[in-house]
Amino acid sequence: MSALDAATVRGAVEIERTERGLIPHRLPQWARRQIPDRFMVQTSAESAGVRLALRTAADEIELDVQARRIASDAEAPMPPSVYELTERGSLVASAEAPVGSRFVFTFERPDGAIVPGPDATVRFSGLATGAERDLELWLPYYDHVELLALRANAPVTAIPDDGALRWVHHGSSISHGYRAETTTGTWPVVAALETGARLTNLAFSGNAMLDPFTARTIRDTPADLISLKLGINLVNGDVMRVRAFRPAVDGFLDTIRDGHPDTPVVLVSPIWCEPVEAAAGPTTQDPDRAEEWSVAAGTEAETALGKLSLRVIRAELEAIVERRRADGDANLRYLDGLSLYGERDAAAMPLPDNLHPGPDVQRLIAERFAALVLDTPQAISTPRQ
Repeated sequence: MSALDAATVRGAVEIERTERGLIPHRLPQWARRQIPDRFMVQTSAESAGVRLALRTAADEIELDVQARRIASDAEAPMPPSVYELTERGSLVASAEAPVGSRFVFTFERPDGAIVPGPDATVRFSGLATGAERDLELWLPYYDHVELLALRANAPVTAIPDDGALRWVHHGSSISHGYRAETTTGTWPVVAALETGARLTNLAFSGNAMLDPFTARTIRDTPADLISLKLGINLVNGDVMRVRAFRPAVDGFLDTIRDGHPDTPVVLVSPIWCEPVEAAAGPTTQDPDRAEEWSVAAGTEAETALGKLSLRVIRAELEAIVERRRADGDANLRYLDGLSLYGERDAAAMPLPDNLHPGPDVQRLIAERFAALVLDTPQAISTPRQ
């Protein structure tokens, strides 16, 4: 058995065996066939929260990969990818490697052409303490990664299941990690490492759109706790009105409940985002700024006509949870996103592009979510036997 086959892939819902190696997927093959646009093809293929779990006494570990990242053109230089090793929730090593291939995409030119590039080798050294260690090797959240080979200078074996809380999370680019420096700085990973939860991160940048195939994927994924952070992408794209939003949320929850009738589900509303707090979407880029800076293209008056703002979404989500709890779903809980990052936080720790959290806010959200949800007994199901 190869070292790659001996290790365990965590954070994926499906593993595709290719002629060259393995591709971890965060959507199953049938769902990938239903993806409606090229942007989601790439963002859902990226490796947010995906890692290799391995037990070894090795001093040196090498991983061969073929990685692909979204890029605005086929030639502009790209920073190297960062791979990270953690042990018992702490970062112990990181290593860089060239990206390789490109997914050329902009919203003005959404073709999504793939420009092939070379393979790369990620190298970690100076690791051993003379005894076996349980390590997790985290892939870069912004890359699609095909795993080609794993080598170590000591035997590699799988880590036995320790009964850790299986946490499945769904959200937008904020949960995917956009603007975080590395994977272990994205808020769901920070929260998981701090609490020991076993994370499967089904956050897709720009694509937390209440898609039925996402709900069915969550329905079919083993979980002890499910969290759903919904709202910002619906406003970003101005894709719904209140009339469609209400039954879409109910339908999303109904589908998940088909597979998880009693699993705790936490419905999380959006964090603070000043341009669309009161005004309706869509969001757009401020034409008067050279850097990325999101502004609202809609108005507050339009919410009276049924358009969505973040205030509207928070009120609707809270009402949906109250109604469903009254109808008997005692394991459904509402969490106000402003408790994770609110207006006062924004004054002290502003969002660098008026939309996405920087590294400081990613950590703040993680710490608060861990305290409010992962460390809260009533949010967690009975441990598996």
